[in-house]
Amino acid sequence: MLAVRRAVPADAGGCVAIVRGLPEFFTDDVAGKVAADLKVHPAWVAVNDGGLAGFAVVDRRSARAAAILWMAVAAPLRGGGVGTQLVDRVLRDLAESGVQVVEVKTLDASAGYEPYLATRAFWERRGFVQIDTIDPLPTWPPGNPAAIYVTALATTR
Repeated sequence: MLAVRRAVPADAGGCVAIVRGLPEFFTDDVAGKVAADLKVHPAWVAVNDGGLAGFAVVDRRSARAAAILWMAVAAPLRGGGVGTQLVDRVLRDLAESGVQVVEVKTLDASAGYEPYLATRAFWERRGFVQIDTIDPLPTWPPGNPAAIYVTALATTR
């Protein structure tokens, strides 16, 4: 049975292990960035009988806006609903705390990198809409155009 809860410091190693198990999605430096971000930003983890199944790290940008900085599901569990349950919980918790819009960045289609087709489709099925492409995005390696997605959790008008 899958449960989603707020992350605790002891979850950091499992989150880093998930990143390292997805080399087609994350460059070598990401594990360290995730570990650092887990220390300063709220995070959620999906846990099943086998341990940590996925995680999401969020940056609360303002009282009404947040960004999902990192999200990943363990390779053997991808496509099984873990990501959906994780994102649903994160978005519900953010909405309950007053967040109205959430941003996520991922690799843009113009990069032509096959593994991210499913990633973009995942976000779009969850109501995220691509509003821009930024290339180069500061802090991202050159040649990795960023697709900027947003979703509204509540009306902003």
